[in-house]
Order: sequence, then C-alpha cells, then structure tokens
Amino acid sequence: MPAIKIATEITGRVCATPVQVGGTLADGDDVVVFEAMKMEIPVPSPANGTIASLLVKFDDVIAEGQAIAIVTT
Repeated sequence: MPAIKIATEITGRVCATPVQVGGTLADGDDVVVFEAMKMEIPVPSPANGTIASLLVKFDDVIAEGQAIAIVTT
C-alpha cells in the first residue's frame, strides 16, 4: 500500500483532530482542523485511505509544510 504524507500549507494551532489512527477516509475528508488568523482551516485528505499515523495532537502549533498525518491507500 502506498503511503501519502499530508502536510499543512500555513502555520497554525491544531484545534481538532476528527480522525483516529486506523480510521478510514474518503477523498476530501478533514484530517485535522487548525486555527490561523482567527479562522478554522481544515486540512483535507488527498485520497481515499486509512490513517496510518497521526503526527499532531490537539493544541500543537504546526509550521508551514509540516507533516500532520500519513494515509495509506
């Protein structure tokens, strides 16, 4: 199974992790929601798959380009 590393596009703080390791995702499902500039910004899954690893937790500060999860397809 190929693994896809999901990364953020901007810096922010994790305010929700609606998925769990082992959970399934559809293309476009929210993997993490983070707060930046007083807005909540979801990070969508780029493909159908299973969460192999969640690399952040609630209230973590994440940097632009940081990997937040690994999805297997």
